[in-house]
Amino acid sequence: MSERRDPTDQKYVTDIRHEDERDNARIIHSAAFRRLQTKTQVLGLGESDFYRTRLTHSMEVKQVGIGILKFLERTAKSTPTILGSLPVDYLPTSSQLSTICLAHDIGHPPFGHGGEVALNYCMRGAGGFEGNGQTLKILGKLAKYRAEYGLNATRRTLLGVLKYPIAYSQTKFDLLKEPQPVDPNWLFNTNEYKPPKCYFDDDSDIIEFILKPFSPSDRELFQKTKPKDKSARSIFKSCYHSLDTSIMSLADDISYGVHDLEDGISLGFITRQEWDEYLDKSENLSYFKAHVKKSINVDFFQLVDELFSGESHRRKQAIGKLVHLMVSSISISVQDDNFKSPIVRYVAKMSDESSQLLDFFQSIVREEVIRASKVQQLEFKGQKIVFELFQAIASDPKRFMPKSSYKKYEDASNLKEQRRVICNYISGMTDDYAIRMYEKIFVPRKGSVFDQL
Repeated sequence: MSERRDPTDQKYVTDIRHEDERDNARIIHSAAFRRLQTKTQVLGLGESDFYRTRLTHSMEVKQVGIGILKFLERTAKSTPTILGSLPVDYLPTSSQLSTICLAHDIGHPPFGHGGEVALNYCMRGAGGFEGNGQTLKILGKLAKYRAEYGLNATRRTLLGVLKYPIAYSQTKFDLLKEPQPVDPNWLFNTNEYKPPKCYFDDDSDIIEFILKPFSPSDRELFQKTKPKDKSARSIFKSCYHSLDTSIMSLADDISYGVHDLEDGISLGFITRQEWDEYLDKSENLSYFKAHVKKSINVDFFQLVDELFSGESHRRKQAIGKLVHLMVSSISISVQDDNFKSPIVRYVAKMSDESSQLLDFFQSIVREEVIRASKVQQLEFKGQKIVFELFQAIASDPKRFMPKSSYKKYEDASNLKEQRRVICNYISGMTDDYAIRMYEKIFVPRKGSVFDQL
């Protein structure tokens, strides 16, 4: 799984690094990774310098992911059943998992999910947009390391970031068949244009490379789909992902549920009263109390007191205990007996008790932070900025795009490809870059020929 799409990509004779270590270096030194420092995670930039950005979130996902990996490796020595029948050699190396975790969000556009929805709306009929799909495109095509193959990452790295092995068209997302003009109706229904979880159809060559070593039966099963909720715009979703992806996804969920909970409490979005109200509605309180006591030998309400103590060191200690509780409940299981290759046959899975506790945390973060009106208002503003930038650029690309991007636009063979070039350009912007470009174009007293974006 260490092969690269461009086989001429040879390392120096004196380079002692393994291929996964080279991938890790390429991610860290890539422009796409650096841009995460000024991209929204949950709360918009400029509001405070305390909370998490996409960059700090990705670093935390890496740290939690490595913690999961080390727990599985070390515990397997005393408790072999934790790996099931998976040979320990099939676990990813620390460098492989680090690369996948650090890279997992590099495809997300400015302004978080608001920017993602705006781009998906602008790309209706032209292949759509989705952050995870863009991550794969950056690694496999856009990043500036190889002219055609992006970072020319190894097959295992690409497989690891392939979170949803289903093409955009396979989701049957309710899109018009032809590219649509970017009309001024930016007041579209956001819920109707939340993108399906997928890769882009024009990246099928990357998928072909990723799945080439697998047997035909494994390839077919790995890309199997299942129906989604009938109320969703997309009808189908993917069923499976790889071993490495499962570890990264758990680390991502833990970071979202626990670390974003920490941000919400420390910034006053989640109060003790609101927490207690959610807890009163939950049917799992006794379940949570027993699980916390059994797992880390701590009283559940003592842990809650630490979270809401108002003392940062006590809150941090409580967060550490919760992360440990989640990580130490993870084991390896078979996702489908019909898979032959261990890397897709096995996945990491959290215990049901920890999953329910994490779901509880995520529900509070979702309702009290992400869906809070003051957060949604800023997300809406970011959505409008992305939409109007797309509209302006599409109206006269030569006027608004840098030469390198406009050259790609000129070389595009049809309208769909041209829209994709604009989409790639905007999705790569940071929040700050997008705001400055928006002000330069639309705000009368802003902008100068001497401004550098």
